[in-house]
Amino acid sequence: MGPMVTHVDAPRLTLGFDRFERLDLDRHRAVHGRLYEPRLSKLMAMADQVDLRGRGGAAFPFARKLRAVGRHMTTGDIAVVVNAAEGEPGSLKDHVLLTRAPHLVLDGAVIAAHALESREIIIAVAGKGPALRSIRAAIAERKLPVRLVELTERFISGESGAVVRAVNGETPVPPGVKVRTADFGVDGRPTLLSNTETFAQLAVLSSLGADLYAGVGTSTEPGTVLLTVGGSTVVETPIGTPLGTVLERCGTTAGQGVLVGGYHGGWLTPAVATHVPVSRAGLTAAGGTLGAGIVLPLSPGTCPLGEVTRITSYLAAESAGQCGPCRLGLPDVVRALNALADGSGGPEGVRRAASIGRGRGACSHPDGTARFALSAIEVFEQDLTVHEVRGGCGLPVRGFLPLPMIEGGDGRLAVDWTRCDGHGLCAHLVPEIIRLDRNGYPIVLNTGIPPWVESNARRAVAMCPALALRLTTPDVRAERRN
Repeated sequence: MGPMVTHVDAPRLTLGFDRFERLDLDRHRAVHGRLYEPRLSKLMAMADQVDLRGRGGAAFPFARKLRAVGRHMTTGDIAVVVNAAEGEPGSLKDHVLLTRAPHLVLDGAVIAAHALESREIIIAVAGKGPALRSIRAAIAERKLPVRLVELTERFISGESGAVVRAVNGETPVPPGVKVRTADFGVDGRPTLLSNTETFAQLAVLSSLGADLYAGVGTSTEPGTVLLTVGGSTVVETPIGTPLGTVLERCGTTAGQGVLVGGYHGGWLTPAVATHVPVSRAGLTAAGGTLGAGIVLPLSPGTCPLGEVTRITSYLAAESAGQCGPCRLGLPDVVRALNALADGSGGPEGVRRAASIGRGRGACSHPDGTARFALSAIEVFEQDLTVHEVRGGCGLPVRGFLPLPMIEGGDGRLAVDWTRCDGHGLCAHLVPEIIRLDRNGYPIVLNTGIPPWVESNARRAVAMCPALALRLTTPDVRAERRN
């Protein structure tokens, strides 16, 4: 079975899901009507009127994207790219759209391509599961000349620059410099790139018209939004709905706190989470972010600090390793959280580590990770105090926050303490993962080994004079979806 899908009030993107497991072309046309393809000026006006924003996390105004790419209509061959990477754990909304309403996504892409007079539509999909099979079948059903690109499923794979690099056959990591995709994207051509839900929203907007589209939501943020709650339920809700209503609809509560916006988002206290409106403005004012629509309540019975440390370790290992804030800064944040967990450090250490590389990363990954950690030490202040005083809270770390890896020691550096003589060579070869204590013995960070560290990690194992360092087998990525 796939994720549970539900809705608050009348559905739009998920219309027909109560009757059909998947909307093929005939069902799609019966539910959503015939395709309407407005000219660019009309499409931009509609997107402007409802302030349609990208739903992949950055919330960039879609009309501005259209306008920026549209400037090249007479001089360049424009590409339209659907970013279906969805590499962040806890997000399933784009997967649901591709598997159950693939023609709605294709409608949006066709509408944009027609308006921009583009001859190429590209859909970049992570993984080889049902989402890829469903969109491939939909493309064949419509006989569309759409190019499918399969992406490696990693946290950073959904960043726009990483997607363009993947489509171009390059290493799928952020480029490290600011590149305007609207001017220089696929094969150096002007490119309209947006997230899966954004194209589905564009199709709904084109079908309903701006006035009907704005009939739900708020006056400043019209329409509906898809949220993934608890890593297992996708819910469509009008923008402005209290988050507590959404949680109740999904059969859950705010628990010990709620993470909104995913692992680059922010934590909310249970009291705030219950009443905050689901909107960009509402969540930002409360200290969170709408981001890609990920909502993760932290259930009771697990150590909040342990969960935060576990996720931060994952984020440190998922970086591209292109800059100092990622290579050395993120491991330092993990070390500071570990020190806080065992009572040997305090929140100030986390704040210091998180602030060192702020604003200096090659992409947004270090800043987003720092925001996640800093938000946690504010919201879980009471739990942190117990850790400081007692060296722990007494609760296990149950792994309630979703990760795409099987944890338990795989893919890590380990020390055989019966052999280690404290030569310290390993810390010089792999400073990202190993530091020396005051006696010169290694302190190994309990995190997975990033791809960009693997060669040095193997070198450290081979060169250890006492043969005390070993490298366990790589992590095996678990299937997140059926």
